[in-house]
Amino acid sequence: MKTLYIMRHAKSSWKFEELSDHDRPLNKRGRTDAPLMGQELVANNAKIQLILSSPAVRALTTATLVARELDYDADNIAVDDRIYGASAAELLEIVREAPADVDSMLMVGHNEAISEFANMLSPKHVSSIPTAGVVALRFDCDSWSDINRSNAGLLFYDVPNNHK
Repeated sequence: MKTLYIMRHAKSSWKFEELSDHDRPLNKRGRTDAPLMGQELVANNAKIQLILSSPAVRALTTATLVARELDYDADNIAVDDRIYGASAAELLEIVREAPADVDSMLMVGHNEAISEFANMLSPKHVSSIPTAGVVALRFDCDSWSDINRSNAGLLFYDVPNNHK
């Protein structure tokens, strides 16, 4: 069995117009919502062995805040430059390259691709994932290269507003 948690980065700030899209930080709500969703992952017994993140500041900060809640060493977050700007199909290829001994991972990325990716794999439709939203999928297979919609089960779809 393989378990994949797909997360959209938390709410980012548009306050600093001089910053590139890549360098936008989280805003106040984002800094609250990311740890909240990390706590919800803990409440759902998520045993995440690998966190993959886009290199964008807002995604990596989200991944770091979630990692703290999971007691996951933030130094072990795998930053993959390909996640930033990737299509859903490219995100699937990245996941399929995960180490065989990893059974559970979290990917933190960006919309629209992250929502399209979740719907590519989920047997049930999920709406466009809002900031800090998480889709959890379990696959009835032993290799990441074998994950697909036909062997997937939707464990949950959770968003920060469910807990406010």
